[in-house]
Amino acid sequence: MAKKRSSAEKRHRKSEERRLRNKSVKSAVRTSVKKFVNLAQKKDPNTDTALKEMIKKLDTAAGKGIISKNAAARKKSRMQRFYNGMKAAQ
Repeated sequence: MAKKRSSAEKRHRKSEERRLRNKSVKSAVRTSVKKFVNLAQKKDPNTDTALKEMIKKLDTAAGKGIISKNAAARKKSRMQRFYNGMKAAQ
């Protein structure tokens, strides 16, 4: 008779897969934030597209439940204020 695998082993396997997937999404969000901040500080004309890309990544992560919706909104708000301040200073 075959030995049945425990459900705990499957649960562990699945949680590990989710952890790695979530880790890559969080990393992409952090990278897009850094990219936006660097471009904004250099007053690069591509700052607009970097801001839109960052907002899209934050919304995607919040929609998947990887980060909370409030955390995404807070980060978007702070980056938008930073962007508007940089625009006003020019």
